[in-house]
This record gives sequence, structure tokens and C-alpha cells, in this order.
Amino acid sequence: METSGIKKTASNKKGTHLSQTQFIAYGFLCLILAGALLLMLPFASRDGQSIGFLEALFTATSASSVTGLVVVDTWSQWTLFGQIVIITLIQIGGLGFITVGVFFSIVLRRKIGLRERGMLQESINALQIGGIVRLAKRIITGTIIFEGAGAVVLAARFIPDYGVAKGIFYGIFHAVSAFCNAGFDLMGQNEPYCSLVGYYDDLVVNITIMLLIIIGGIGFVVWNDVYQHGIHFKRYMLHTKIVLLTTGILVFGGALLIFLCENHYLMEDMSVKGKVLTSLFASVTARTAGFNSVDVAAMQPGSKFITIILMFIGGSPGSTAGGVKTTAIVILLLNVMSNIKRTNGVNIFGRRLEEDVVKRASATFTINIFLAVSVSAVIMILQPQLNISDVVFETTSAIGTVGMTTGITRDLSQISRLLIALLMYCGRIGSLTFALAFTQQKIISPVKQPVGRIIIG
Repeated sequence: METSGIKKTASNKKGTHLSQTQFIAYGFLCLILAGALLLMLPFASRDGQSIGFLEALFTATSASSVTGLVVVDTWSQWTLFGQIVIITLIQIGGLGFITVGVFFSIVLRRKIGLRERGMLQESINALQIGGIVRLAKRIITGTIIFEGAGAVVLAARFIPDYGVAKGIFYGIFHAVSAFCNAGFDLMGQNEPYCSLVGYYDDLVVNITIMLLIIIGGIGFVVWNDVYQHGIHFKRYMLHTKIVLLTTGILVFGGALLIFLCENHYLMEDMSVKGKVLTSLFASVTARTAGFNSVDVAAMQPGSKFITIILMFIGGSPGSTAGGVKTTAIVILLLNVMSNIKRTNGVNIFGRRLEEDVVKRASATFTINIFLAVSVSAVIMILQPQLNISDVVFETTSAIGTVGMTTGITRDLSQISRLLIALLMYCGRIGSLTFALAFTQQKIISPVKQPVGRIIIG
């Protein structure tokens, strides 16, 4: 749920209260630190020894930011307590701690004030504050329904492999992880860091995980619109139309390109069903989910490049996904076309987009590129033995809160891990929100500077 835009500060007294963007940014930071402290407890690790602060911090950041990059295998390292801490961080991080807080306020019948409603609107990127509490109720209800259904289906599939108790827990864990686009898994019991490779051609597991990822990644506002208007596409909001259309193009377009790249290589010995499922799964999970059903390191350079693009784009605003978001990419492409055609404004589906939206999309895109490139450069300076394509893959995965990796996460130095953790944090709260967290809202002066002319192109 990327947050963007500048909101009013909570009080007229300068410096006495945090702005909404700052509250969200610092709130996620507190969630990460709390998770790290819990994971440092000796009984959170299977060997009974504290894992250490930096490893715990990295894991808590990855879980809270619903990324999925890990420096230790989730099943091999963590006890049931540690696994419950991780899945709790994923759930809170996916929905947003403000949404969870509002839910408990509703349950306890506490009054939800204007300030809380404003922060909720900022947190889930709702278009308006009216009806925001009703939307929060639908978000919680929808989450319970989707995760519950996914858990039942996955549990039914896992019980024959792992037994009743473990099969049920595995079903719940992977359903929550998939819906929140986190990518954490417990398949290390079969082989450390193997993710869902053992189920690459399993129809039930693949379809269930993909549906949960897509539903969680299209955004809560889209849910609400589809809930109100059913399958009547013409009645949807402009935002919903853009999200659904772009999601379809990215999922099937990405799957086709990955299939063409890997058909005679990684997928050569697979059945037709296995090739189709693997291609679709690779395309869907690259949109910030982080699971993998094949060895990412063994993929062809073309597939890795396509995956990097999908990871950078990510999901949609106001969802459990990360990335620069589908709407931002569409807006930037439309802006380019508008300049080429020399049309008046950015138009789509018979509507003209606000100029401020184009500015925010450009800012988000630029900041994400800058952060990924900067961290990649620093890591290459610190660890020149690493392959540059693997480093770029890793940093893109982190800033997009994806969690896919070519396997270098465990080889990163402590400083490199901290930089990757910073990218995951920025990607979760939104790069623009991260930048705004260091600034206070200022009243823009009506006086404009004299116009200066420069050459472009």
C-alpha cells in the first residue's frame, strides 16, 4: 500500500505532532523493531540460541515489508513461535498497521475520529475519506474470506504430504504469505530455500497461490469497486479499469515472454501443463510475491531481465503489493504518448488525468530508480566479486518488495544486508512517503520564480 501525496499535519502547533506520512513511516519502523526483538529471543530459533540483532532485523524487515528475502531458511531456523511471529508481521505489514488498528477499534466499539480516518485513507490510498470506515470493514472481511478459502484448499493439498496438524498450519501460513504478496514459505523441510519448486506442476497449489497473489495485489479500492458493480466493466472507476487491464496484460504478457525464453532451456523436460503453470507462476510471482517454482539462478538472462521489469512495476496502489505500481507506469507511458502526439493533457478511457498525479508518478518512478541504482553501486563497490546482474536483480527485488533472488542474499555482507533492508522498508511504505517523512509540510507561496529556459533532447 504505497502512500503518496502530502497531507496536512495533525496539529497547528508546529512540531508537536507527526504528519500522516511520518506517522506511517515511523509506525512501520516500530513494527520492524518489535518483530526483530521477538525473533532475537532464544526460543524463536530451533537451536535455542539468539540469532543476533542484524539477522533478526533483516528477517523482521522482510516480513513486515512483505518481501520474502531471507538470510536464513524460514523452516530450518525458526521454531513454531518464530514462524508465528513472522506470519503475524506479514499480516500486519500486508494490511497496514493502521487498518489493523481501526479493525480493533471497530470490534471494541471505539469512536474513530477524523484524524484516524485521514490516516486510514493515506494508508490504503483511498480516493476519498467518505465511507473509509466501511471500506476498512470490507478489507478485513475480504481478507478473512480470501485467506480462509486459500488456507482450506492448500491445507487439503498439504495434509497428505505433511500430516494433519502440519498440513493445516502450512495451508494457513502459505495462504497468508501469498495473499500479502510476501513469499515466505516453509518448504525448507524438503530442502532449504527451495520455495515451491517441488510443486511446479501441481495445479491446485499453483492456481491457489496465483489467485491469492493477484487478488491481494490489485488493491482494496478495486475490490470495493468490483463488489459494488459486479462484472460491469463500464461502471468501474477509472482507477479500477486501469488496474484490471494492466494486470491482465502484465500477467499473460510476462508469462508468454518467459515461456519463449525458457521453453528450450529450463522448461525443456517439462510437460505442457508444467510449462504453462511455470510460465504463469513466474510472471505472477514476479509482481512482488517472491515465491518461485523453478530455480531463479538457472533462468536465462532474458527471463531474468523480464522478471526485473515485472518486479520494478509491481502490483497496484492500496494493495499488499509493492513496486512503483501499475497505475504509475501507465500514467508515465500515457504522458510520453501525449508529448509525442502533442495532445492536451494525459487522457485515458475518455478522462483527463490530473497534473498532480503525473508529477507523483514521475517522482515515484525516479526515486525507485535512484534508490535501486545507488544501492547496487554501493554493493558492487563493497563486494566486487558479485555478478552485477545478480546485484541488480536483488536490489530491484528489494525495492519492489518482491523477495525473488538468484541466491546472493546469504552472501551479502552486513552493510549490504542493511542497505537491502532499507530498500525493503522504502518499498513497503512507498519511496515517495519515505522521502516526505523527512520533510514537514510547507505552505506554497503564490509567488513564482521567473521562467528559465533549458534544452531537452
